[in-house]
Amino acid sequence: MNFYIRNYFWLRNLKWILIAFLFIKLLGIFIGILFYQTVLASNTAFDGASIEIFIDQDDDLDSLNLKLVPHLKSTKTFNRLAKFKSYGESIKPGRFLISTSSSNNRIINTLRSGGTPIKVVFNNQERIENLVGRISNQLMIDSLSLLEHMTNPDIIDKMGFTLENALAMFIPNTYELYWESDANTFLNRMYHEYRQFWNQERQEKARTLGLSPIEVVILASIVHKETVKVDEMPQVAGVYLERLKRNMKLQADPTIIFTIKKHSGDFDKVIKRVLYRDLEIDLPYNTYLYGGLPPGPIITPSISSIDAVLNPKTEGYLYFVADVGNPGYHKFAKTLSQHNRNRAKYIRWINSKGIKR
Repeated sequence: MNFYIRNYFWLRNLKWILIAFLFIKLLGIFIGILFYQTVLASNTAFDGASIEIFIDQDDDLDSLNLKLVPHLKSTKTFNRLAKFKSYGESIKPGRFLISTSSSNNRIINTLRSGGTPIKVVFNNQERIENLVGRISNQLMIDSLSLLEHMTNPDIIDKMGFTLENALAMFIPNTYELYWESDANTFLNRMYHEYRQFWNQERQEKARTLGLSPIEVVILASIVHKETVKVDEMPQVAGVYLERLKRNMKLQADPTIIFTIKKHSGDFDKVIKRVLYRDLEIDLPYNTYLYGGLPPGPIITPSISSIDAVLNPKTEGYLYFVADVGNPGYHKFAKTLSQHNRNRAKYIRWINSKGIKR
């Protein structure tokens, strides 16, 4: 009797059992699809291997969404997983590389990582202010904060520099730094790189020349401005070292151009020709008026120009002028009379080009 009762019960409720089973199965499929779309499926919508995402210190999930919208197929699924993983409560600033075909889970894990370093590059900076602008365009650093650090006498004095020669600390190269690096981190890194650059070998070469590392950089900045030809730099350096040895004034035209800019306050000015009246500007960077080296670099010199000063060609030359027959190079002379003949050719050439300033 019980057997028939049980069978009757199952038969009577079979429809509802099947409906419940089907519902559970469909719910499982739905949850599986939702999980896949939210967590595992590719959610990128850009060409190329990867994109850069820069997250600021004050970014939240809403502002981050605005940066991600052009690059994601669905910000809805991204936000769903971000909220589930509480990512919005721990957003880190930095530069992050998101690979193509990344899932939301991978994207969030990438954004939670330490970020990817940026290759920071600088060269040909005439002043600290120019360098600050160059760096603040590559990192999240506030330019005003960076300028305050780099011109703080207490900070740079501890590093062995003055306001006049602080530019000598910054060796132009490519450095890897995190985008969120602050002013203090950047400055300490540059000081570390400076000390690494001035290894025992370079310091010994500087001592042999009777110069400090800072003085080598100052002279290299003049060499850097005199010639773009790396193979000629040691010869130009040799001329200036010979003049210093003989207590002659350097009389370097690049220092006059720097003097003109500093005197006028206009460092965007393009000067192609130095005039006699420019030689009378009374600033310590004027190497026609003042003996020895100027008080600081006139630009951040290349490593090639620094090494040229440390490895000069000392051939007894005291003068040089642009070689009109060999663009980019110079004609060197040991006597003033020979130099004047070379210079006369250059003057005739520059006049023929109509260059007045």
